[in-house]
Amino acid sequence: MKKIETAIPGVYIIEPQVFGDHRGYFMETWSTKNFEDIGLNFNFVQDNQSFTAQKGALRGVHFQNAPMSQTKLVRVIQGAVMDVAVDLRKGSPTYKKWVAVELSAENKRMLLIPRGFGHGFKTLTENVEFCYKVDNLYSRECDRGIRFDDPTINIDWGDIKEEFLSAKDMNAPLLDDSDCNFVYEEETKE
Repeated sequence: MKKIETAIPGVYIIEPQVFGDHRGYFMETWSTKNFEDIGLNFNFVQDNQSFTAQKGALRGVHFQNAPMSQTKLVRVIQGAVMDVAVDLRKGSPTYKKWVAVELSAENKRMLLIPRGFGHGFKTLTENVEFCYKVDNLYSRECDRGIRFDDPTINIDWGDIKEEFLSAKDMNAPLLDDSDCNFVYEEETKE
């Protein structure tokens, strides 16, 4: 398993080791030991999966407020997406910055998105199956979203068709108008 840094500290691309032959392939998508070996320690408690039929559909930007915030480990098992993580932690040196990574069934990459970040994706193909692990259970009371087109964040999604957005995402508030409660906590070194 390989951990690749992105432009935002704490957001990592994870490349699993893939073993293949003429029959197909095998890979471990989660192993506590392998993740600990690359310096990542999480206790994932829930697995989720979504399906999106249309190319160009957008889901996000979603998060759960504290105390039910979530670290996510996301991947695609069919099709391809542009996956986006946005730093929503007030006071962070990368506040309102975002990173985009292509995740696909072909490249088998995963993206680790820590607590304090919003998450969204745009489908690059039809028939996308998207899977993700989270380290906190779903909470309707803490479930939140912000506008995908918030001008203070300015994510480059490319062309977006409104018919490929949910009502929830279309009506989400701008970040500055939301009750997002994430605050940056600088790591202290002893």
